[in-house]
Amino acid sequence: MANAKKTTGFFCQECGYESSKWMGQCPGCKSWNTLVEEPVKRISRASGISHGQTAAVPVPIQQIDLKQDDKILTGIGELDRVLGGGIVPGSLTLVGGDPGIGKSTLLLQVCYQLAQTGQKVLYTSGEESARQIKMRADRIGKFAKELYVLCETNLDLIRDILEREKPVVAVIDSIQTMYRETVSSAPGSVSQVREATGLLLQLAKGSGIAIFIVGHVTKDGTVAGPRVLEHMVDTVLYFEGDRHVAHRLLRGVKNRFGATDEIGVFEMAENGLKEVTNPSEYMLNGRPQDAAGSVVSSVVEGTRPILLEVQALVCRSNFGIPRRQAAGTDFNRLNLLMAVLEKRVGLQISDHDAYVNLAGGMRITEPAMDLGIVLAVVSSFKNRAIDEHTLCFGEVGLSGEVRAVSMAEGRIKEAKKLGFTTCILPAANLVKMKKIEGIELLGVSNVQEAIELIQ
Repeated sequence: MANAKKTTGFFCQECGYESSKWMGQCPGCKSWNTLVEEPVKRISRASGISHGQTAAVPVPIQQIDLKQDDKILTGIGELDRVLGGGIVPGSLTLVGGDPGIGKSTLLLQVCYQLAQTGQKVLYTSGEESARQIKMRADRIGKFAKELYVLCETNLDLIRDILEREKPVVAVIDSIQTMYRETVSSAPGSVSQVREATGLLLQLAKGSGIAIFIVGHVTKDGTVAGPRVLEHMVDTVLYFEGDRHVAHRLLRGVKNRFGATDEIGVFEMAENGLKEVTNPSEYMLNGRPQDAAGSVVSSVVEGTRPILLEVQALVCRSNFGIPRRQAAGTDFNRLNLLMAVLEKRVGLQISDHDAYVNLAGGMRITEPAMDLGIVLAVVSSFKNRAIDEHTLCFGEVGLSGEVRAVSMAEGRIKEAKKLGFTTCILPAANLVKMKKIEGIELLGVSNVQEAIELIQ
């Protein structure tokens, strides 16, 4: 039997790219000086099944029972929405986000809710002591005795404890602090993170324990470590938000048990994260009245329509090259839409500065926001306020046409609940839509028609 060979390789600490030699720039993510040397264990294909292991047996799909995999409700509605209805037993979920954004707080609140219902939960931390976790837990509430806390970084010891205690849900905070003794590289390295995640995946599938792992993110917002981590886990959640705003977004970018691109909205408070059950009302709170350059548009995140205020400020430039700035939306999209206004509508705005902002700190790239940006820019340029009870949405093409978008009826119903009386939407959507009482629907086929409705 051939022996396993141990060699060394070079791994990028940003994206996990593997190379046989050192390079100054990573070919994968183009980062400089991120390749480090780490041992690589090559496993022989002739090694076969080791002692104590049994080969898997194929099972007819009709004999697979789904009743035992009923989802576990976390008691946090926004999280259950993103997870696809609750926690699936035996699943492995990766939660990423910036430091201090609230990842550990959210998972501790999940442990609190599950422990209150009598389910056994294990919270494992490699970054905080038991006293620190207790201090943070006291701000959330009085925990039940079913929550167990473990401060350990040796993953082999953690595996033994999980197999012995058999909790319903386990939290690993964070995966970058965990290590295996069989891997000689330092904790947080690409090899350690990959091996640790692989062990947790086998443990989750074999024992039926639902495991949440916390992952740190790099400077570009992705989970640190090799990209293969996101392929290994069942669900990937990103916690987004700005420290200067109170709300946080939990976004699902991968989910084997539900819809992707679903979001949950939370508000950071003194005693933890609170659910925002009506994000549209929350985002529109404090909107100015009769202000030029302000209009409400509708976007869809996952299956949820959300109303957002689009603000624009257009003023004559004092320099040779006018400035363009976008906060919360794509900068290149703003330049494209202003070029459409210049060419198709005849607005002389090439010598004007333009600033566009999505109020509330949201970041949206959906094309349905196009018509809102266009009308906000025109409103500011002409210094004419748009009726505060008017909603608009639609994709704008290079010919100035307003194209249809998805879930138009759901967007209108959300606007009606918040008291909007007029909706400017693509004519292609209006043709296929039934009449909705209490709100006037105005279909437009191009940008010029939409601008005439607000004058």
